[in-house]
Amino acid sequence: MYRSIFRPDLFAGQTFIVTGGGSGIGRAVAHELGSLGGQIVLAGRKAENLAQVVAEVEQAGGTAVYTLCNIREEEQCAALVRFALDKFGAVHGLVNNAGGQFPSPAEFISRKGWHAVLETNLTGTFSMCQQVFQQWMGQHGGVIINMVAEMWRGFPGMAHTGAARAAVVNLTMTLAVEWAKAGVRVNAVAPGTIEGSGLTKYDPSMKPFIELVKQDMPYFRLGTESEVAAAVTFFALPSRRLYQRRNAQGGWGQFPMAQNMADRPA
Repeated sequence: MYRSIFRPDLFAGQTFIVTGGGSGIGRAVAHELGSLGGQIVLAGRKAENLAQVVAEVEQAGGTAVYTLCNIREEEQCAALVRFALDKFGAVHGLVNNAGGQFPSPAEFISRKGWHAVLETNLTGTFSMCQQVFQQWMGQHGGVIINMVAEMWRGFPGMAHTGAARAAVVNLTMTLAVEWAKAGVRVNAVAPGTIEGSGLTKYDPSMKPFIELVKQDMPYFRLGTESEVAAAVTFFALPSRRLYQRRNAQGGWGQFPMAQNMADRPA
């Protein structure tokens, strides 16, 4: 059973939307916030995965529901926020965790692949921010936490998501200023390369490069999903109301991915 370091009733009565909540970091965030009394609204594209996480949270004594949502579709983002409001009557926090990308040398990224990544990681994130602000937070305040990436030194092999995530960092800082007067806090978390289910989606040829990434980390290991969830919780804390436009960075370790990347279309 998951055990948090925070007080069990810290988020009692508060509702959090977690996109990309069916696995990986989203699942860990759901467990963390749910264990602290939060009412969790999970969203994603695979009902089976979402239902499993809901069952896990409930088995641990938490409250969770799910609905399907493709954040690339604006109306589905709007429907997700309406679903949360219908279920719990408020949305106190939004964790924009949904995203996706694929490794490829920049010269081989197709226009379709480029747009697919930007529409998910950038436009989808903006749509969720906009909808939750328009439908609730603009009048009631709240907290938004955007998941980005360690792309501060560039992102070789991931030009599409590097560009999208960098844009989300700027979006985060912009919304933090624009929406501060409404009582909305907006911050970002950049996990770096994380040990967990997400790594299994990459081609097996990436495994040697992932091992190289560890050597570029301060502690010579990858971060864990639960550590990222703890960082998200930190920004969601009521005592962190003065924290705006911050980016929690999880480590370096991106350049080794490009050193021996295969030259092939993706």
